[in-house]
Amino acid sequence: MSQVDKTRRGIRVRLEAEETALLRALMEQMLALIGDAPGADDELAAMGIAENAVTPDDPVLARLFPDAYRDDGEAAGEFRRYTEMGLRDGKREAAGMVLGALDDEGGDIVLDEKQAQGWLRALNDVRLALGTRLDITEDWYEETNQMDPRDPRAPLFAAYDWLTMLQESLVRVLW
Repeated sequence: MSQVDKTRRGIRVRLEAEETALLRALMEQMLALIGDAPGADDELAAMGIAENAVTPDDPVLARLFPDAYRDDGEAAGEFRRYTEMGLRDGKREAAGMVLGALDDEGGDIVLDEKQAQGWLRALNDVRLALGTRLDITEDWYEETNQMDPRDPRAPLFAAYDWLTMLQESLVRVLW
């Protein structure tokens, strides 16, 4: 079972091998969902500007990159054009920070404050993605208590619950 605490060396996250494998898989899926950064030959992208930024059709991407102005499509599109690439880069960086710290066998990971903040952002992104796919509501915990263990969504709800606990543990040691 994962454990998070503050030590003299930094924030220590202790993960079992299975938890490490789950976290790695989720972060890799997040990176695949966000997509690769544009090529260096794209002049606008080099300045952080997206040529054709539109609200994503995928509900998860729409949740991760929401419209800034819901009642003004033109303003939302313009805002997205100038901000989405930076947001995607930040999400890639946070997920990469988690992946870079993981060891296949589990064990202790020591994070400095900046890394712990990156972990929090990455965990939040994965929770938002899972929560959107599972249609998580305020009553989700009660729903899972009544769920048949053979329900194919059960492992995803368990992963969501574990991510919530890990994120909360990190928050508690940071503040």
